Amino acid sequence: MKRTLALIFVLLFAVSLFAGCNKKDNASGSDLNKDGTYELALVTDVGNIDDQSFNQSCYEAVVQFGTTYGIDYAYYRPSEDSTEARVETMKTAIDKGAKTIVCPGYMFEDAVYEMQTAYPNVNFILIDGEPHTPDYATYHTEKNVYCILYKEEQAGYLAGYAAVKDGYTELGFCGGMDVPAVIRYGYGFVQGADAAAAEMGVDVNIKYYYCGSFGPSDDLQTKMSSWYTEGTQVVFACGGSLYLSVVAAADAANAKVIGVDVDQSYVSDKIITSAMKQLKTSTMLALKALNDNGGTWPAEYAGVTAVLGAAEDCVGLPTDADSWRFTKFTVDEYTALFNKLVSGEIVVSNDTSKAPATTRAVVDYQS
Repeated sequence: MKRTLALIFVLLFAVSLFAGCNKKDNASGSDLNKDGTYELALVTDVGNIDDQSFNQSCYEAVVQFGTTYGIDYAYYRPSEDSTEARVETMKTAIDKGAKTIVCPGYMFEDAVYEMQTAYPNVNFILIDGEPHTPDYATYHTEKNVYCILYKEEQAGYLAGYAAVKDGYTELGFCGGMDVPAVIRYGYGFVQGADAAAAEMGVDVNIKYYYCGSFGPSDDLQTKMSSWYTEGTQVVFACGGSLYLSVVAAADAANAKVIGVDVDQSYVSDKIITSAMKQLKTSTMLALKALNDNGGTWPAEYAGVTAVLGAAEDCVGLPTDADSWRFTKFTVDEYTALFNKLVSGEIVVSNDTSKAPATTRAVVDYQS
């Protein structure tokens, strides 16, 4: 019943967001401005604003901010998955009045690199990335750009700790590609699981694997099925849509999954929690800072890359009743753990150059 209601909500949300899409040149926006121009814009990546991920979370921030502060807003969707299409769509947003553009995800890195100098009077918020040339040879951020990265290691730590505290001792981590953000999630997961195991005096086994892609595949599902057959109880599925293969394997084995980036509890009842980046919160914080400074970035934001974590309430696990699927580990225990990250009592290493040392967790790094 809960999943049915959730689906109905998603459909209604999508309908409401798309309501103006056909009226305004592929832009859906507020009714605050009737002349077809919008001061605040979001350009989607490859998906749409009902993707239950980066696009939707960031656009929810745009809608809430625009409604709260009386600023007209819209979203624009590129015609295809390419840097050229994203650049052209950003130009369209600017032609239609955009003074601030929210760019939800690393796919915008080279597009923002190009746009930041071409449009110095437009502000850009780049989520989960930094501007660079297409060949990654040069990274540079102009003063009209604010970049947001996340302490994935903290989110991973919380998920690993919670899983072990809930009684899971046979764990798995399946990352997409061994890029820094995914590595931080994975190494944080190992650190959290090891810390909980040490507190409880139990031994934990972790299978660890990068599949080389962020998409689902039959080969990945087969590998995850073999993990579950061998006794793995829960797998942290970390990267894009690869979770579809992990969930399919978990469904067949009646096993469990941990989601990533956003609350993925809606996907399957096999997902016990998600290691989240609070995309909406961090986007709102950036927009408010810009607005409070009269539409230009304060010095501490201009050309800066912020790395946000527990202290800013920008990483964590979902704690609402529908998403909290632990049976032993409590929300109160989670809150106490989270506060130790906030205060600095617990420090999670973000070193991606070497695997973390462990005391009670045995990690099987597979290739």
